[in-house]
Amino acid sequence: MRLLAPLSFVLALAPVVAHAQAPASYGATSPDGSIAIGFTTDNDGHAQYSITRKGKLLIAPSSLGFILSDGLPMLRGWTITGADTGKGDSTWEQPWGERRYVRDHYNEITVHFRQSKDWGERLMDVHVRLFDKGVGFRYELPKQAALSTMKIADELTEFNIAGKGTAWWIAGGEWNRYEQVYQKTPIDAVATAHTPITMRLEDGTHLSFHEAALVDYSAMWFKRAEGQKFRSTLSPSSQGPRVLRSLPFNTPWRTIRIGDKAADLVENDLELNLNEPNKIGDVSYFKPQKYIGIWWGMIRGDWTWAEGPRHGATTERAKQYIDFAAKHGFGSVLVEGWDKGWNGNWFGTGQDFSFTQATPDFDLKAVTAYAAKKGVGLIGHHETGGNIANYEAQLDDAMKLYDSLGVRAVKTGYVADMGGVQAPCAAEPAKICMEWHDGQRQVQHHLRVVQTAAKYHIAVNAHEPVKDTGLRRTYPNWIDREGARGMEYNAWGQFANGPSHEPTLVYTRLLSGPMDFTPGVLSLEGANHVPLASTLAKQLGLYLAIYSPIQMAADFIENLAAHPKELEFIRQVPADWSESHLIAGEVGEYALFARKDRAGEDWYVGGVNDATARDVTLDMDFLTAGKSYKATIYKDGEGATYLTDARHRIAYETRVVKKGDKLSLWLAPGGGAAIQLKLLK
Repeated sequence: MRLLAPLSFVLALAPVVAHAQAPASYGATSPDGSIAIGFTTDNDGHAQYSITRKGKLLIAPSSLGFILSDGLPMLRGWTITGADTGKGDSTWEQPWGERRYVRDHYNEITVHFRQSKDWGERLMDVHVRLFDKGVGFRYELPKQAALSTMKIADELTEFNIAGKGTAWWIAGGEWNRYEQVYQKTPIDAVATAHTPITMRLEDGTHLSFHEAALVDYSAMWFKRAEGQKFRSTLSPSSQGPRVLRSLPFNTPWRTIRIGDKAADLVENDLELNLNEPNKIGDVSYFKPQKYIGIWWGMIRGDWTWAEGPRHGATTERAKQYIDFAAKHGFGSVLVEGWDKGWNGNWFGTGQDFSFTQATPDFDLKAVTAYAAKKGVGLIGHHETGGNIANYEAQLDDAMKLYDSLGVRAVKTGYVADMGGVQAPCAAEPAKICMEWHDGQRQVQHHLRVVQTAAKYHIAVNAHEPVKDTGLRRTYPNWIDREGARGMEYNAWGQFANGPSHEPTLVYTRLLSGPMDFTPGVLSLEGANHVPLASTLAKQLGLYLAIYSPIQMAADFIENLAAHPKELEFIRQVPADWSESHLIAGEVGEYALFARKDRAGEDWYVGGVNDATARDVTLDMDFLTAGKSYKATIYKDGEGATYLTDARHRIAYETRVVKKGDKLSLWLAPGGGAAIQLKLLK
């Protein structure tokens, strides 16, 4: 890497207005030289950066800074006082994940800024890491005489996208959090979006904007200012300033994945690499697995979370599900509604939830003992109704109880409208203040839950969460999140998740990390026989398309048993991989993966399709040379389509394949495929 000459870099990246003395400018390149970033200041003293890729402008000059609620903006009057450079190249191992080993190869530069005396003489560093397929940068606020505490009214990081193109996004700040259908629009038609937001420029360049290491800070929303210039805006807070921090501190990283094709976004560990290494040590108490649960019946309305004659979480039903799990090789059973507090209106209130007391018809100790005897685990459940004041008061006792019973994973929930989280007020903890699901207070809360769970050797699967920003590297007991429209929406309306939903998730939400989507509804029916926008083969393809270290088979156990061939595939497909490759796909259209079992030499191939029938040819080049594999293929049957009862048509095939072979598949509208490639000895 080289520190770029000041004037030459400014000339290369952006027009320079003539004046007596050009401002200092600094920059750096990625290890392969394809991506370059430069920093300078304009005539008004705005701190700015620009990014080029392969010599072409990608991010036009974009400003940096903050608005403070108690002082002059950190926006103008900046000069660059110098810069430091460095580089890194290492490989680290994930305890579980899409791939076992991750290479962390980057060049870096830290640019030092100082404001003029008239603007407060504040100091600000911008630390950048450049990878061959992306860039991450963050603000580092050093200890300084002019500033001891930052009350951030908003952050003013800009992203001025140079090329025209298409964006896939969901709206930021809406009542239903991240649980929205993705929009596909021109880039200049985006309003305010959650991240990750994915774009494809007219020249084929693919981009994804997100953040990494979101700790003690508000989540960033991606707000269009004008044209194709976007600006960060932070999730609100009840305390006035959206972020309150004492110096010194670092903000989360602002990240841009960059590539020539969709696979460059998917096979990209940018955010993981920008997080700190494991802080909690051994997490072998969590085993990647498949699970079933007392859940789909409540989602459909057949059973209730509340006590009464249709209560779902009874001791008898739990044992029935444990028996099924033991017989068919599922690692755990999720039981929702086992605890007191579900009676009445708990949505957005949650003050009646107990996380240690069971309902009269559920014996927690007896159920966990029965499960242990059968070699099955229990996944605990903590629904808060968005009331974190009530949850935090019981948190340690609740985790201690699960630990004493051998419960090694818990699903948490925060069902409330955006802005409806009830938290102790910062100034008066005895009072309740209303917070946003992705504001600083809730970011602090989720980390507290994960850290407390780690103390008791418990893994966390968060629903209605703060978005994933790669913190699973630092806290690998944070195994999963929801954070998008999952399978449950298919129970509530015909084609509520349309056929393009999952092929869009792969290139948007799933770029941030694992998702508990809860596939495996083999009946293809929601409430009142509402059909899913899916073929039967697509339900199997979801296990390859949507990564999670815990994968649910969500349907009633009677429906699972009615599909023995499909159930056998679900039983065998791993939830932990040594390698993962997107071998065919386009954003929002289709996605087919090849994934290698971490526990052996077998491969699995599969994925999902949108509403357009298509023929695809898959190269088997990922296989080991000189070896043969038995391919057991589950594919859409002739004439299958999500639009009619033909969605149930599925075909099976077996054949022998080897490296260099090609495998052709027809994907139905709303269809998919799944293939087991078993190494022949």
